[in-house]
Amino acid sequence: MEPRITREVIKVFAALMSAGSDGELPGSEISRATTLASGTLYPILLRLEKAGWLASRWEEGDPSVLGRPRRRFYRITATGGRQMGKQISEIKSLVGGLAWAQLK
Repeated sequence: MEPRITREVIKVFAALMSAGSDGELPGSEISRATTLASGTLYPILLRLEKAGWLASRWEEGDPSVLGRPRRRFYRITATGGRQMGKQISEIKSLVGGLAWAQLK
């Protein structure tokens, strides 16, 4: 089943699309960029990962050496990029159609 496209999902994709050259962000950075609380963000990340739209990996390293817990990094998959592009196109056509109907 495909994830529902909500404003929050779009925020998550926007944050990940603005990631640096490696295209990965830890959950904490996604939270900061989207201003989504962890109780909202992490279920979204999990749903998107289960749908194959995102992939994640744990940071390498020993937490005692890092001096903090390891972070989980997320990135958009090829499938996620295609699906989100398709969803955005559908949204644009709906919004464009509404705007055109108002001009008539």
